[in-house]
Amino acid sequence: MSEATSTVLVIDDDPDLRASVGRLLRSLGINVQLFASISDFLKSDPPDCPTCLVLDIRLPGQSGLDFQRELAAANREIPIIFVTGHGDIPMSVQAMKRGAIEFLTKPFRDQDLLDAVQLGLARDSARRENDKDLVSLRQRFASLSPREREIVIQVARGRLSKQIAHDIGIAEATVKVHRSRAMQKMQAGSLPELGRMADRLKLVSDTPQRS
Repeated sequence: MSEATSTVLVIDDDPDLRASVGRLLRSLGINVQLFASISDFLKSDPPDCPTCLVLDIRLPGQSGLDFQRELAAANREIPIIFVTGHGDIPMSVQAMKRGAIEFLTKPFRDQDLLDAVQLGLARDSARRENDKDLVSLRQRFASLSPREREIVIQVARGRLSKQIAHDIGIAEATVKVHRSRAMQKMQAGSLPELGRMADRLKLVSDTPQRS
């Protein structure tokens, strides 16, 4: 499970546990950053690579659960693996409902931590790839002319070429030319694919359109 381009962030006030987790992950080629507190973590620059966070529940100054809420409120998406020596069922349910990868009670098995880390890194890698694809999609949509954008939105709403032509006052053949150019620029191989791209870009509201 070598993840040389990934980083695991560990926040725990127990120096022995931090050192132990650091040795374990580094032995598998995984980059690790260790922090004794949330404030220390916040002073650091986030790694520009797939990451996951191994987070203690009870920390000086702020609990891990409170920090999980803060990260979510700030739209900072990072998979979290909670570790604790004082866990209980309501606490674990609360953490998992908010999207935690795992909730491990100390002392935990190395393999349980490694499995959770692998899942967390894979999930963050997929999220980063999705974000990258979305940026590219937005750039392609921005390259369209105003008329092409208008027609893409109408196509995504399910409007036929003759309906679009009537709505905006141009010939149906002209609509088809603009649509073809837009599909080439968007790199859409079919109208359904163009519709899925429009969905990802949230170009069409959920409000039903009138015929």
